[in-house]
Amino acid sequence: MKRNIVIAVVTAAALVGGGTATALAVAGDDDDTTSVTRTDDDRDDRGEDRSDDRDGDDDDGAVRAAARGVTAAEAITAALKHTPGTAVSAELDDGSWEVDVLAGGDTWHTVRIAPDSGKVLGAQKDDEDDAAEVRAALKGASVTAEDAAKAAAAKGTVVSVDLDDDGDDRGWEAETRASGGDERDWSVGLTTASVTADRDDD
Repeated sequence: MKRNIVIAVVTAAALVGGGTATALAVAGDDDDTTSVTRTDDDRDDRGEDRSDDRDGDDDDGAVRAAARGVTAAEAITAALKHTPGTAVSAELDDGSWEVDVLAGGDTWHTVRIAPDSGKVLGAQKDDEDDAAEVRAALKGASVTAEDAAKAAAAKGTVVSVDLDDDGDDRGWEAETRASGGDERDWSVGLTTASVTADRDDD
């Protein structure tokens, strides 16, 4: 009977205090019960760590959704249907696909796509000034970002596709994630869609 009262008191203290309470009841005789209670109020420690975990969980969940739902190529298609232009990159970020589109008049837009349904979650105009460089890099190219995503998908779940417009070695860069979580970087040609391991990938 006394042990039940002790446990009830400890439980009530944990609920009122908002922390974690641990009770240890040791009974030598029926009448002698000793209770040790440790209460850890970790409310101040929860906020930042848990938000970081949630961000990681969002991205992991998005990758799983892309693996069985909306692929990078499909996200690009949905983004271009909403905002016509040239897709320059697509990336799983904060639980959604973010597709950068270079539209007419050299205006940039970022279109967010749900990885599980393919619905447009939102779009915004961005201030970018490298439209000329991008158009120059893509001049004569026959492989689009969507094509590059499809080609790289043979290597794993594509989590990003991006145009590398620097130097002479221009092309698409794709990142894939395997089922075990291993990430790899790939280069996809602008004219052949050939997929090769990125030389800078460790």
